Amino acid sequence: MPYDGCPDGAGMTRTRTAILCAAALVAATLQTTATSASPRPEQRCASTEGRPRGEARRVMDIVRRAQRDLGLKAALVRVTVDGREVVTGAVGESMAGVPATADMHFRVGSVGIAYMGTVLLQLVDEHRVGLDDPVGRWLPDLPHGDEITLRMLADTTSGLHDYVSDPDFLKAVYARPFRQWTPADLLAFPLRHSLWYRPGTNWSYSHANFLLLGLALEKITGTSLDHLLHERVMGPLHLTGTRNGFTPQIPEPVLHSYDAERGTYEESTYWNPSWSTTPGAVLTSDICDLARSAEAIGSGELLSPQAYRTLVNPGTVGLPGPTPTCPAGACEPQTEAFHYGIGVLVKNGWLFQNPSLSGFAAVQAYLPSARLAIAVSTTLEPNAAPGNTAETVANELAKALAPGNPLDA
Repeated sequence: MPYDGCPDGAGMTRTRTAILCAAALVAATLQTTATSASPRPEQRCASTEGRPRGEARRVMDIVRRAQRDLGLKAALVRVTVDGREVVTGAVGESMAGVPATADMHFRVGSVGIAYMGTVLLQLVDEHRVGLDDPVGRWLPDLPHGDEITLRMLADTTSGLHDYVSDPDFLKAVYARPFRQWTPADLLAFPLRHSLWYRPGTNWSYSHANFLLLGLALEKITGTSLDHLLHERVMGPLHLTGTRNGFTPQIPEPVLHSYDAERGTYEESTYWNPSWSTTPGAVLTSDICDLARSAEAIGSGELLSPQAYRTLVNPGTVGLPGPTPTCPAGACEPQTEAFHYGIGVLVKNGWLFQNPSLSGFAAVQAYLPSARLAIAVSTTLEPNAAPGNTAETVANELAKALAPGNPLDA
């Protein structure tokens, strides 16, 4: 299925096992091997895996092993500590006979959701909105708009169904993978259902929440979402390899993707991603920008300390999960160990996003206690392992680099 960032519900009940002192020790060790890279705005996204440094070799050995074991066509990776590069590299092929390279661009789906969450919290910092303002103030035609708040859209507690898990939507998107979807097309699926639960009383992942959040941000600011994200996130962070796409185009050089969800293994690079979120937040990026994004979003670089605390836990911890009106598979319990923040997943000390769409998978993950950032992008061979393979690779790296904080704990 073309899920874009849906978390693994089975992991929600696992116990947090973070060992901060061990993570700090690993961070110190990694810093001794990191390069003294120039500031990021001038940095080119090029492979450094050939440099004779122990940690770089260790990371790339893990990635090569994962490529073989998971059936990956390609894997791109970048690891930084305290903003300094440990390694940037690529393995495998983009297309037959065309090696994957670290400067290739790929889709990053739900990373745009993290950017929207950060912009919302910036507007709260500026006293332009309140998190608990009803979204009906800006989207007056939305059913339950007087009950659903901006917070509930951003932490996905509104009770709205997820159109991406709707069988009718899946049938439609697979039948016409190049179709251009409008917000109205997409919202027709969740709005034909009653709410899963009273807004704010439970948690369920729903792309509809983020689609509506993007539309609300445009109304609040009077600025198109693509310009808003550039002005407030991509520009300040010098994410020069990150672009919004109103069409399926991907900037060159392109990491090509492949998908077998329609029953045959086929190229899916240019399938239309317009279904994934609000127009203006449908992003492509490269591995260097993805790591920089992980650092900035995960550390709250663009936010006040108070807003960052809200990003990490907007009130989702303790929400119950499955109930008689919201069965398992739709709602998931929110624990301190694994819960949803404002546009980000929080798991075992990491803040991350894990987009997966049209044969592309990626992860941006940041561990604040070790100032460790991991960015991974993967594509698939016909026999690839199920699930988000980039997250599997990132977890193997997390276990090696921060043993007390695996991503799958």
